[in-house]
Amino acid sequence: NLVLKHLRIVYQVGQLYSVAEASKNETGGGEGIEVLKNEPYENDGEKGQYTHKIYHLKSKVPAFVRMIAPEGSLVFHEKAWNAYPYCRTSKLNEYMKDDFFIKIETWHKPDLGTLENVHGLDPNTWKTVEIVHIDIADRSQVEPADYKADEDPALFQSVKTKRGPLGPNWKKELANTPDCPKMCAYKLVTIKFKWWGLQSKVENFIQKQEKRIFTNLHRQLFCWIDKWIDLTMEDIRRMEDETQKELETVSLAVVAVSALYNCTCLARLFLFPCLFSPEWSFPDTNALRPS
Repeated sequence: NLVLKHLRIVYQVGQLYSVAEASKNETGGGEGIEVLKNEPYENDGEKGQYTHKIYHLKSKVPAFVRMIAPEGSLVFHEKAWNAYPYCRTSKLNEYMKDDFFIKIETWHKPDLGTLENVHGLDPNTWKTVEIVHIDIADRSQVEPADYKADEDPALFQSVKTKRGPLGPNWKKELANTPDCPKMCAYKLVTIKFKWWGLQSKVENFIQKQEKRIFTNLHRQLFCWIDKWIDLTMEDIRRMEDETQKELETVSLAVVAVSALYNCTCLARLFLFPCLFSPEWSFPDTNALRPS
């Protein structure tokens, strides 16, 4: 039990470190993640950390989508309750309201993914669930644009822990080593996107993206182990506070740049006529004064 508890604490530190680093990386280019709340919570005996984040996706989608997307449709709110080993996350969109949500429920169990129906779904619902196995050492599960050699568990070896690289049979080798602690994250992803003509296509696309996120994050978690293995939960909370301040600074900078861009567009609106129309002239300012 002490080994498993230690494993859970170590994994939780690594997970939170990787999420904080990913948040900073996603803010590059002017948009990304805005942290509104990051605080402890307690509810009906459940204790953990509550976070509320806003994801700004305008710069993450193709140009034609930005042109037709209604105001607010590319802004998503994520609320998460991390009461490790159980965590749940909901993602909402104010524009679509009740017609859209993503719910992610996670149980962390000390095994190699052999348990069935960990989340206790009723039999009829469980029959409809598609089981997707994620192998962080399998490069074929990584999108070519996402691949980084320094984030490949099949190539990486930790200097501090000597873990890695992970070979093609790493799970079998782990199963044959009973004294080595092990854990599987069971994630149940529920998606609703109610939009006539697009529902199935968008829901399938989101499921694919969630798998991509899970895969990339846990590959990073493994390969960043030397950066977080010596950290405590106090170090992580301090890092999260620093990350939140950094993201707030970036958000303020984006607002300033946006305001400057709008002013530039306004200036062009007034300058273009005189540049391209010889007949155009500035209006008589005297005529604009009140009598």
